[in-house]
Amino acid sequence: MPRFSIIVPVFKVQGFLAECLDSVLGQSYTDFEVIAVDDCSPDDCGAILDEYAERDARVRVLHLPENVGLGRARNAGMPYAVGDFLFFLDSDDTLTPGALRAIADRLDETGGPGGPDILVFDYARTYWWGGTRRNALAQVLAEAGEHTFTAAEYPKILDLLMVVWNKVYRRDYVTAHSFSFPPGYYEDTPWTFPTLLSARRIATLDRICLNYRQRRQGNILSTTSRKHFDVHDQYERVFAYLDAHPELAGWRPYLHRKMGEHCLDILAKPDRLPARDKDEFFRRTAELFHKHRTGQPVPGELRILEGSYSHYRARQRAVAVGDALGRRARQARGVAAGRIKRGWSWMHEHRALDPNLAVYSAFSHHGVLGDPAAIHRAARDVAPHIRGVWVVREDQAEHLPPDIEYVTPDSLGYRRITARATYFVNNVNWPWTLVKRPGSVHIHTHQGTPLKYMGADLQGKPGARYGFDVPQMLRRADRWDHSLVANRHSELVWGRAYPCHFASARTGSPRNDVLVNAKPGDGAQFRARHKIPRDHTVVLYAPTRRDHVRGGHVDHFDLARFAEDLGEGHTLVVRLHPSLADGPARGLGLAELHRRGVVVDATDEPRVEEVMLASDALVTDYSALMFDYANLDRPIVVHADDWGAYTASRGAYFDITEGAPGHVSHSYRELAWLFASGCWRDQESARLRAGFRARFCEFDDGRAAQRVVRTLMLGEPDAPESIPAPAAGERDVLTGMR
Repeated sequence: MPRFSIIVPVFKVQGFLAECLDSVLGQSYTDFEVIAVDDCSPDDCGAILDEYAERDARVRVLHLPENVGLGRARNAGMPYAVGDFLFFLDSDDTLTPGALRAIADRLDETGGPGGPDILVFDYARTYWWGGTRRNALAQVLAEAGEHTFTAAEYPKILDLLMVVWNKVYRRDYVTAHSFSFPPGYYEDTPWTFPTLLSARRIATLDRICLNYRQRRQGNILSTTSRKHFDVHDQYERVFAYLDAHPELAGWRPYLHRKMGEHCLDILAKPDRLPARDKDEFFRRTAELFHKHRTGQPVPGELRILEGSYSHYRARQRAVAVGDALGRRARQARGVAAGRIKRGWSWMHEHRALDPNLAVYSAFSHHGVLGDPAAIHRAARDVAPHIRGVWVVREDQAEHLPPDIEYVTPDSLGYRRITARATYFVNNVNWPWTLVKRPGSVHIHTHQGTPLKYMGADLQGKPGARYGFDVPQMLRRADRWDHSLVANRHSELVWGRAYPCHFASARTGSPRNDVLVNAKPGDGAQFRARHKIPRDHTVVLYAPTRRDHVRGGHVDHFDLARFAEDLGEGHTLVVRLHPSLADGPARGLGLAELHRRGVVVDATDEPRVEEVMLASDALVTDYSALMFDYANLDRPIVVHADDWGAYTASRGAYFDITEGAPGHVSHSYRELAWLFASGCWRDQESARLRAGFRARFCEFDDGRAAQRVVRTLMLGEPDAPESIPAPAAGERDVLTGMR
């Protein structure tokens, strides 16, 4: 008996069907059966299904003699299911890699007799133009906790999209309650509400297991049709279920409100109902709303259902007019505020610069981080008379230490401070609205040693510079006075990538001072915070983003498998590229693996230096983190399984596979062997790392931050003076330039 019976109703999806089936049959977890129901599809779907059934014994095809619709096609497949759990997969959607394994593991984790009645997992919308967006209510799954619950114990579970395909159902539970799908549109409604409300044990999985395809055309719920009137019958079935189960009577007010909201949402959509039918739809909705009213007060937004359609139309027009007036008022306020801010700036720009005022920012105002933070700390010690003010986004301000003075972007305080400051320190460009005043000093720290193409070098890489205005970026870089470098390689690259008039300062990277000066025990707080045993070998995996992949993220190997292959006494710590922190990448398994203790997700750790200090080795692909990590003189493995594609799309200043700081793996098999054999830290690894350190840690001596303050802010001759950026002819000597 298989663990899962995956029921796939099929109708007019011949362009997507193979991708759907391949995503199932290619799963690493193989204990399942596929029951594909050909709903008398008029295209080649039936033939495609038969071909798959011939190739794979796990696929069984049921050809229906007539088209019965999505719900009844699912019903037709259920009697043939023998799996422990039912999974209803739409034939244009796909499973994500490792989805069934993650679902099976979560079912085991929430075990007990027979397991939960329902397991709810996460999904992502994948759009026809290539974009991906995670379920906006994913937090509901994360907050549900590790144990099972009922809908009454955690009613937030009902806030999720009421669909059948983001859940698996214990077959015995479905059979015992005789659940089935009705005909018509919105057939998921009278299935999901009864199944969730009656379930005694519900579990959640905070992982994206399914890609919900958003087709440009073909979604029946986006089709203009009278079939949308089916929603009324579907809610009648939901209320009939409540009538048959008195123990669920307490849910009636909730479902009454939900029904009203759902129907009004359909009515408000411009592409759902023919204009001539909207009056009738409103009337039938109002009748249903009145029929099932409860003693509870009617929510304000639903009181419109107690009136007429003409009143509804009048309110809609009023809302539209109000929205238009609101937009105009906001625009007017914006214009007025802009004038006030410009006048404020003009007033302060005509005052003398404050020689003891410095403004700091990092990573587009995300907090006290990176090189600017290290310089700010040094300035407090070396030059306490220089007042340091940070520019920080409003949503990040609450995370600041209490002794940090800050302003928010484009506020009046920001305008006043930036108009009079003498020193500006940033690791990205300041906004174009910031005008550089004569006498001010702009110090650009960059974000590490460059491997991939940057700045003007992206002109020949249209994919990498998509949405990136190179000329505008260079105009902003024209404000730089000093460009910090940790090595001669960076000096040559920045001179070529940013053909501006700055001087190159051989100071080293200030944020790397803590790595150069590392002491035993540094990083212990990180280990303790994440409950990593003191005697464990910590392997940090830090992949970079991919410009040639929509969304920027690619899973190059199975993290759970790598963590397992590392063996006892090892902990795998994963840190994604910051640009991927808020996307779907973590939902594809990392968040769930972190919750289960398989790996440690350090993506949200604010100080990457602390993560590096807590680790014993680094595995990366082409991340600039390797140049910083080399200062620790700890083993580094470069996993370069797509180096050709990466360089073709982004470009690189040299071949990292030839000049690596350690061993290079080109496949997961090679990566696993390096750690299993111990070669990751052998003499050859140390030899390669020594050469890399000599080349790229040249100016990192542990005093970079103080050197910046003393030489570039106080004018002391503590270090080599800033030198002009190399001229055009000198830039061409850079190794690997083309």
